[in-house]
Amino acid sequence: MRVVIAEDNVLLAGGLEAMLAAKGFEVAAVVPDAEAFLGAVAEHRPDIAVVDVRLPPSFRDEGIHAALRARREHGALPILVLSQYVERDYAGKLLSDGRGGIGYLLKDRIGRVAEFVDALHRVAAGGTAMDPEVVAQLLARRGGDPLDTLTARERESLALMAQGHDNATIAERMRISDNAVHKHIGNIFAKLGLAPDDSGHRRVRAVLAYLDGTPRPPEQGNPR
Repeated sequence: MRVVIAEDNVLLAGGLEAMLAAKGFEVAAVVPDAEAFLGAVAEHRPDIAVVDVRLPPSFRDEGIHAALRARREHGALPILVLSQYVERDYAGKLLSDGRGGIGYLLKDRIGRVAEFVDALHRVAAGGTAMDPEVVAQLLARRGGDPLDTLTARERESLALMAQGHDNATIAERMRISDNAVHKHIGNIFAKLGLAPDDSGHRRVRAVLAYLDGTPRPPEQGNPR
């Protein structure tokens, strides 16, 4: 799998490159800023890109804007964005185009190599990988609504689903059967007033939009 990395921190960029190479990825380019990233994507046509949220020159949200532009110009290029802190607005921007192949993780997750590599594969395949801390903050800020009616197991299922995990992974992590997961998720969608949907990224968008208290845009086209 061919990867382009956009990261201005030399040590982190070098560590990412070495780790991904050791895990069988082909690192086509490692670049320090948004313009170089867009050029590398056009040149190498990677299968996935890893992009820091804050890149030179202003270190604000250049990485997010470069990621969105790359997806517009290169057929919804799968992108995993890295951030030092939880910034919900950035996650919303990434999800706003309604297509899969999006990840948003805190940089601390890189040290959990197996989880990080799994997230890369999931995003490259068109899925979604949202950081558990983002999901936890969204869950914590909602109160006095249908979330309060969820059982403990349903809330656990909801958190894993919002992170982008499929039913099989949820079942494995919760140590329950696939049928139990399916039942929990059915109950969750019913209690939250969301239409049942098994199409991966679309259901993640629905759940995250609900947790963030923002209306979902109308769905168009076929689910990915």
